[in-house]
Amino acid sequence: MAELPNLLLIDDDPNICETLSFALQDSFNVIVFSSREEVKRWLYNTLTMPNLALVDLGLPPTPHSPDEGFALVPELLRFNARMKILILSGQDSHENARHALTLGAVDFIGKPCDISLLKTRIQHQQMLLDIERTEVPVAQQKEFGLIGESLAMQTLRAQIRQFAESPFAVLIQGDSGVGKELVAQCLHTQSQRHASACLTVNCAAFTSELLDAQLFGHSKGAYTGAAAARTGFFEEANHGSLILDEIGEMPLQLQAKLLRVLENGEYYRIGETRVRHSSARIIASTNRDLREQVQAGRFRGDLYHRLSVLTIKVPNLAERSEDSLLLLKHFQTIYKDMGTDFELDENTLQRWKLYSFPGNVRELRNIVIRLGAKYPKQKISKEQLEQELETAIPMQSTEDDSDEAIARQLNKGSFSLDDTLLEWERRYINAALEISQGNLSQAARLLGINRTTLYSKMQRLSKGVA
Repeated sequence: MAELPNLLLIDDDPNICETLSFALQDSFNVIVFSSREEVKRWLYNTLTMPNLALVDLGLPPTPHSPDEGFALVPELLRFNARMKILILSGQDSHENARHALTLGAVDFIGKPCDISLLKTRIQHQQMLLDIERTEVPVAQQKEFGLIGESLAMQTLRAQIRQFAESPFAVLIQGDSGVGKELVAQCLHTQSQRHASACLTVNCAAFTSELLDAQLFGHSKGAYTGAAAARTGFFEEANHGSLILDEIGEMPLQLQAKLLRVLENGEYYRIGETRVRHSSARIIASTNRDLREQVQAGRFRGDLYHRLSVLTIKVPNLAERSEDSLLLLKHFQTIYKDMGTDFELDENTLQRWKLYSFPGNVRELRNIVIRLGAKYPKQKISKEQLEQELETAIPMQSTEDDSDEAIARQLNKGSFSLDDTLLEWERRYINAALEISQGNLSQAARLLGINRTTLYSKMQRLSKGVA
């Protein structure tokens, strides 16, 4: 029998520690501590460094302040930079969650919480640890129809496997063109619901009234033009999955009705008073930041928390640039009848690898189709490829960095090596953060450093210290 992974539980409430230890004992070896200093003393002496930690923010000697919990996060990462730290706290606020994640925590769960949900989220982090330790065999690269060998794609496939059987709603986030609907379909096909219906509704494609009728159905004569009763998507997808695409566009008045279905499965057809029930699993997707929508009053906070129980971030193609050649070959095969059996010469191939594809996989696919239509069975030059790209790639710094230019700078007498290195460091970190959309873990991987080091550098740069 495989040895259970160690999980540090740091909480000063003995009742919570006892409850969680019992609930998690079948999946983890739970090691309990009541204070920051106590766990640090143990870590200094242990021979086996745990990779998982569940931390309460309100630790002694200041249980009503999050300061001790915040201080513990970077300290744990100094013991083990790979440690996945989840925050479980009654001090549940957007500011506390954001600060904890900035410090290096990977998840924030408010108290009280559903035990099964907590267990799922810890197991998810354990799965990510397993992925980081192993390479995915080539045979699995096309698992679920998702093409790619990058760490970002390995992580995405692991999340799909982890979340497919969960009964909770899933929120899929990502920019346009990354393949959110494909991920949503994968969640359904990999679940036990795969034999039931999987329906998709684009919330941005209908007026409020039509979307209401599409989702919940209506009775005969409920409104002008309703000549007959109609079932809604919740009824038709009853035991299957309902994908709500562009959920951020759903009108506020419908969000309350959706929340009711998520809470107890109940809804009403328009024009009826009889309660109906649906057990459809909700998979929502959006290219918007729903937290910002909540703050702006355009999205209900309670609905956001219901939808984001489990969240999947679909990576941009810029975060998985090593997959662009695999995708090129994939789409060449799919659209081969359109002449996509073209070739790229060596210079063109390098240009392809360096392009960031701001339109993501959708843009890459369209480029393949256009090249096939224009240059069937031909060898394509760099200039021909350039004509199809939406943006230019800055191949090198616009500054003159030749030996002569460097000598001229040094001879001016005002050169500062510390300031110059600080500026280059700032530029590379900003570029990595832009590519990863502010995700510190992904930015750190792009830079070849660990997350704790990146956070320390960002703090130093914000103070302008070399």
